Amino acid sequence: MRKCIACQEQKQKKDLIRVVRSPEGEISVDPTGKKSGRGAYLCNNEECFRQAKKKNALSSQLKAKVDDEMYDILEKGRKSIER
Repeated sequence: MRKCIACQEQKQKKDLIRVVRSPEGEISVDPTGKKSGRGAYLCNNEECFRQAKKKNALSSQLKAKVDDEMYDILEKGRKSIER
């Protein structure tokens, strides 16, 4: 079980999207859930991405600066792996 950083609901890992900060500092969507680095989980829905962007939740969870442009890129990545 993992917790969504936006809505705080606990769900199965496979039901969430993992966003990861690699050891090199690159932030990306991790569709496999196996990339090395610091991860944060979000529900695969628009509302949770909107809440995370509003609260800037990824920056605090990943301990790295995540700007609005990166949220837009992550949103596109989320849509490409919709289940």
